[in-house]
Amino acid sequence: MKIPLSWLKDYIDVDVPIPELANRLTLAGLEVETIEFIGLPGAELEWDPEKVVVGELLAVRPHPDADRLVLAEVEYGGSETEIVVTGAPSLLEMRGRSDLHLKVAFAMEGVSLYDGHAEGKVVRKLKRTKIRGVESRAMVCSEKELGLSDEHVDIIYLPDEAPVGTPLADYMGDAVLGFDIKGPFAHLQSIYGIAREAAALLDAELKRDAMEVLERHPAEITPTPDFIELEIADPDLCPRYSAAYIKGVTIGPSPFWMQMRLRLAGQRPISNIVDITNYVMLELGQPLHAFDYHDLRARPGKNKPAIIVRRAKDGERMATLDGETRAFDGEMLLITDGGGPVAVGGVMGGLDSEITDETQDILLEAANFNFLNVRRTSRKLGLDTEASVRLGRGVDPELTVKAAARAAHLMAELGGGTVVPVIGDAYPVRQPQRVIEFDPALAARMLGIEVPTAEIKRILTSLEFVVSDSGSGTLNVTVPSHRLDVTRPVDLAEDVGRIWGYDRFPVTLIQDEMPPQRANVRLEGSERVRDILAGCGLDEVINYSLVNVEEEGQLWSADPSAAPSQYLRIINPLSAERAYLRQTLLPSLLNTTRENLRFLDRAATFEIGAVYLPVEGQGGLARPLPDEPRRLGVVMTGPREPEAWMAGQDRSPMDFYDLKGVVEALLSGLGLSGTFEPGQHPALHPGRCAQVRVKDNIVGTMGELHPQVREAFDLPEGQPVCALEFDLDGLLAAWGAPCTMTPISVHPPVYEDLAVVVDESTPEVRVRDLIIQTGSPLVRSVMLFDIYRGKQVGDGKKSLAYRLVYQADDRTLTDKEVANLRDKIVRRLERELGATLRG
Repeated sequence: MKIPLSWLKDYIDVDVPIPELANRLTLAGLEVETIEFIGLPGAELEWDPEKVVVGELLAVRPHPDADRLVLAEVEYGGSETEIVVTGAPSLLEMRGRSDLHLKVAFAMEGVSLYDGHAEGKVVRKLKRTKIRGVESRAMVCSEKELGLSDEHVDIIYLPDEAPVGTPLADYMGDAVLGFDIKGPFAHLQSIYGIAREAAALLDAELKRDAMEVLERHPAEITPTPDFIELEIADPDLCPRYSAAYIKGVTIGPSPFWMQMRLRLAGQRPISNIVDITNYVMLELGQPLHAFDYHDLRARPGKNKPAIIVRRAKDGERMATLDGETRAFDGEMLLITDGGGPVAVGGVMGGLDSEITDETQDILLEAANFNFLNVRRTSRKLGLDTEASVRLGRGVDPELTVKAAARAAHLMAELGGGTVVPVIGDAYPVRQPQRVIEFDPALAARMLGIEVPTAEIKRILTSLEFVVSDSGSGTLNVTVPSHRLDVTRPVDLAEDVGRIWGYDRFPVTLIQDEMPPQRANVRLEGSERVRDILAGCGLDEVINYSLVNVEEEGQLWSADPSAAPSQYLRIINPLSAERAYLRQTLLPSLLNTTRENLRFLDRAATFEIGAVYLPVEGQGGLARPLPDEPRRLGVVMTGPREPEAWMAGQDRSPMDFYDLKGVVEALLSGLGLSGTFEPGQHPALHPGRCAQVRVKDNIVGTMGELHPQVREAFDLPEGQPVCALEFDLDGLLAAWGAPCTMTPISVHPPVYEDLAVVVDESTPEVRVRDLIIQTGSPLVRSVMLFDIYRGKQVGDGKKSLAYRLVYQADDRTLTDKEVANLRDKIVRRLERELGATLRG
């Protein structure tokens, strides 16, 4: 919502700098997102006060050498008038006239303005030049050249009262505050609503002229006016409908000042009557709609036009003002006449009864509608209008007559019409008056500060609450009709706090003892895993927990019998594709990988998230809650190194060992050691699959994707896709254990290589574990550095070569000690594994 400061000043005297006003409004809950200056210092295009002024056009003479140009004589407050060469269409029509006294925006040589003939906003400096033999060093400006709009066909004509020679920035420079008002606060969706809040914040007087039109122009308010028959058939959706009648208007453009205010507020001027409905809506917050009175039909057999507010019939249709023919359902509210629908209640008017250039008599609608119904109708029809935004947040029902009177008399003033001094007003559902007993001590208890009772009264009164003393130390507060959000004493305390100023609250320390700070191992562990994997070059993704069972079933393409037999279904899914809770992370990760490979040649992603496993017979619940273990999933495919400008990148595809390197880096970063054992998984390639063991527990399986699964997910053919899924909670359970540190020995180590021949089926990790167990504590390190298979070791055998490090904490080991320990290790390998020492 955009609020021009010049408009706001009609209701309140602002005596603080604009940034301070914006800051105070924001602290009070009215967030000012932007401040846009128009012509003033700080504007994108600042109007030089010495060179951009109000000018008076005195005469238009023909150009001596051009039919499409004229010479305009302009008085601008200088010692003599200025001759300007221009081709403005309106001035071409005035050629030869010397009796003009038209006010224009006048710019002189050296000023920077937007180029009116260039695309977008291109700044040009105005220079002295000769145009077809006539020198010109000034110009009369269009709206685009001043940055007011994109209109550049003709020049701006200012009101007759504009003072000649006044800097244009002083006359029509402005600042526009851009608000982001969240929540059901329709009373803040208007100039008057913002002015009311600002008046309370600045302790200034609020001018209520626009709300008091009926006090200056009394009118009879009746549900049975002579000019229209009113009926509200569904008062639950329309508690109030008011109508004013204006006769004999002339349709034309609205005055310059109104057009400017509408443009600054984000509205496009159309005509005087339509502009007035938009103007009053922005001013007071009450949406209005103008009907051509003679297009409204009477009921069959009657002469007087009728307005009936009712629910639509299923399938009923009407063309709206945007030219679209729309169908309605039985829960949408229509404004109808004696012949059918003429408007969608609270959303948009109908095409058949719109204002045209021939309109003379107007029926002006100001109605209040059920805000939930307006929001539903607007969403279902795809019509998000200024009216629906306000009415969908709950507009004050007491505002309809006041807004209708304000708009009607503006139409009479600017359209030359006559207001019939009767307002039709059907009001079947009146709003009850709300009185709240408020204890000032409640504000102190809730806010933590003492706000004087006199200040509480001032704040509430300035917000248009009626406050009186109850006689027992409390206040009786009558809630104004526009504050639909205030129902309890705490709501009043909140208003007191925000107007008093949250920035005025003293800074204090908590008096109670701080609660003990406990580590969140679950959170810290997952964050540590994220950091490690990101450091390995992987990108984190977050996928939906709700999946399509058929899509998830593609993971079991190679072995359908391995698929889960039962999935948990959501009772009210958003769509059929999001109806079931996932039991594995891999399908979503593979789908994400496929989509990324449409634009990239490699993908390395991971996800941390919960899976949902059915639990039978949980506590007698009709629908047992699922088990929700956390999982870690990783998918990698594509070139080993990303493409770069430097030569020498390894562009060979990532495979099992790249994934293994990531797992090793993860375990190392967590301070854990793990082993890789042959494994099986129905989605992974046989022979290229391993299970990972950490502290005697299997934490997950990793490997290359099975070709059938890769094909099912439409992943690139012939390119390895590596994947893993770990039990994250099981992995972090090992990480959380205490870590024992050992001192570094000051004595030199002894290095020795040991090669043993074992059966092909003997796991390498088994050999290494036996060496460590037998040689402990003097064997400090065991590293496999060679595997040999060949004739020298025989069929079905393999040679494993290890580098051993011997070291003691209290002495330097002798050759004899090392030899004895080596013999002990060899004997145990021979005894338990049938190993032989390779010669």
